[in-house]
Amino acid sequence: MAPDQDDRSDGDSRPPPGSPVLEAILENERNRRFLGQRLDAAGDRVDADLLGDIVRHGPVLEVLLKEPLDRREIEQRLDVSRATSHRYTQWLDEKGFVEKVDGRFQLTWRGAVIAEEVLRFEANVRTAHRMTPLLDAVCEDHRDFILEPFVDARVTVAEPDDPYRPVERFLALVNESETFRGFNTTHMAPLVLGEFHHRVFDEADTEIIYLPHIVEKLFETYPERAREAIDRGHLALRTRDELPYGLALFDERVGIGGYDETTGLMQVFVDTDDPIACEWAERVYASVRADSNPLDTYDGSD
Repeated sequence: MAPDQDDRSDGDSRPPPGSPVLEAILENERNRRFLGQRLDAAGDRVDADLLGDIVRHGPVLEVLLKEPLDRREIEQRLDVSRATSHRYTQWLDEKGFVEKVDGRFQLTWRGAVIAEEVLRFEANVRTAHRMTPLLDAVCEDHRDFILEPFVDARVTVAEPDDPYRPVERFLALVNESETFRGFNTTHMAPLVLGEFHHRVFDEADTEIIYLPHIVEKLFETYPERAREAIDRGHLALRTRDELPYGLALFDERVGIGGYDETTGLMQVFVDTDDPIACEWAERVYASVRADSNPLDTYDGSD
C-alpha cells in the first residue's frame, strides 16, 4: 500500500487503471440504478414469486454448487427430512437447475449461475446490513463507494458508553503502519488528538488531503511541528474545496470513516485488507488527489 516516490509528484496523479475484477464491479455499480429500466425495456421480468422460491432454495443450491450429491447426502448436509429433500430436488429439476448423473443431483450450467447469484445477493445484503452505520453517514452523492469488497470488513461503531471506539481503531492502524495517506481524516483524528499528529509529524511517511480551513487550523494548532515535518519531506499536505467520506490508506489495509454532520464526531470506521477494496481505495484516492492542490509552504496567508 505504500506509494512509490513518483506517486507524490504532481505530474502523474491520474487514477491508475483498475484490474478486470475491479472494473467489472465498478461497471455493475454504475449500472445498478438503471437495471430496472433495462429489464422493463427487455419486457420479460422474472416473476417475484419465482425469485422468492429461488432464494428459499438457496441452501440446497449452495451445497450442490460445491459438488453433486444424492438425495440422502442432501438430507444429511441440510439436516432435512426425506420428504423435504424430495421436494427440493423435484423443484430444482422442474426449473432446469439440476440434472441427475450417476444417481447424484448435479447443477446445470444455468443452476450453477443461479446458485452463485443467490450467494452474491446474500453476501451483499449481509454487508449492507453490517455497514448500515457507514451507509447512513456517507452522502448519497458519493456513488463511487462499492459494497462487494467489504464483505469481511471490520466494522467499528461508536457506542453510547464508548463513543471513541472508531477513533481508537483508526489510531491502532496508524500506529502499525509505516505510511499513511488519506483525505477528510479530521473526524477520524481531531486536531486536538496529539497521538495521531505525533505519528504523522515524526514517524509515518504521510500525505493528507484536507479542506483549506482545516489546514489553517492545523498550522494554528501545531505551527512549528507542521512546518518542520513539511520541510523534512516527511509530511505532504494537499487541499480540496470539497471532500466525501473519510478515507485512510495504511500499509496493508484501507479504512473508511463516516461521521455525524451535526457533532463532527466519527460514528463508524470500516477497515479491510481485501485486495479489491485496497485497489478501489487507491483509485478513489488518486482521483481525489488529482483534483487537489499541493501545499508546499504555508505562511498563514493562504
